Amino acid sequence: MTSSGDRGWLRAMPADGGRDALFDRAGHRVYGTCRLSELVQGRPPGVTGSQWGSASRAAFDLVVSAADTGRSVVAVAIGPVPPAGSTEQRVERLTDAVSAAVGLPVLRIGSPTLRAAEHGRRLVEYVVDARAYAAGGTGDEPAPVGFRDILGRLPDGRTGPVNDLGTLTRAAAVEAYVAGRLADPIVRGLHVHWAEGPAEGWSWVQVRPDACLVERVSVTAQRFSCGVDAARLAEDLATVAVGERLRAVRPDGPDLLARADLTTEIVALSRRRDELVGGFAFDHLCAD
Repeated sequence: MTSSGDRGWLRAMPADGGRDALFDRAGHRVYGTCRLSELVQGRPPGVTGSQWGSASRAAFDLVVSAADTGRSVVAVAIGPVPPAGSTEQRVERLTDAVSAAVGLPVLRIGSPTLRAAEHGRRLVEYVVDARAYAAGGTGDEPAPVGFRDILGRLPDGRTGPVNDLGTLTRAAAVEAYVAGRLADPIVRGLHVHWAEGPAEGWSWVQVRPDACLVERVSVTAQRFSCGVDAARLAEDLATVAVGERLRAVRPDGPDLLARADLTTEIVALSRRRDELVGGFAFDHLCAD
């Protein structure tokens, strides 16, 4: 399959916002579920009929377009990562390949907990704002403070990073600890970026002294910049997912991971540091 990178293959979204536009944000219009065939004008060169037949029916959860031109800025998918070797994985790869052939930017959020209906709007608003902030630097100079690190007043009155998506989860963890539902109020996490794959974020809380509630989220940004480091975004989204599950967590829940097993998995990840962009910066978590 060849790559044309030709935006002439992409359809413009309707400028009047009539096609189930969900909301506007900072010069962008956001649409609901769209099939790839709605975004691409016919089968592009280098794509076989069979490939197009499978990929064209695949859908993205959200599509962000420029409000003035209708040009697609990014197509977003949020949900579980398909099992290796599954039909769903094959279709996802074909969809990504066709998207690459026509130059369609794609953002995939892989999570067993996060869903477009509940979390898509906040994610899109965050990314649009982060990109606008990153583009606001002077000339070739980036903004002096990253979007994720801007300090301000948090909901509990403290000063901290106001663009940390996990802020509400951290507050909920303290409340759960005070109520006796957690053994420790601290939300911990790590993030890495695979050299030949996605960014990945882990987040967890200690429900019992020997068991943790763990969430993992992957972020795959193809031909697209999130405005923040993709790995840090993945960890923040994993923290959001922890917050979702905190509402129903039980100390005797079967979905908890033994603390010793979590440490073993972190150690195994650290041993693959040569496969990671920038190595592994969380050796302090390798001791139980």
